[in-house]
Amino acid sequence: MPKFTVLSRVDAYVDYTAEVEADSPEEAAEIAYEGGPEIKWIEQGTVEFDAARVVTLDAHGEEIESTVCGKG
Repeated sequence: MPKFTVLSRVDAYVDYTAEVEADSPEEAAEIAYEGGPEIKWIEQGTVEFDAARVVTLDAHGEEIESTVCGKG
């Protein structure tokens, strides 16, 4: 099963990423959004944003908009 990098913005201006095994980028975002002990988030730095959201990143680190879970 492929691994996807998922970005989470949920904690007062801090970005986190996690590697998630899934069949598609959309499934990776959903798995990460649901959370669970298998998701290991790594802090990536700070950024300003208004709401919590999870999105899968492509191979270049760009957000795949069709994978957004949550608000943002």
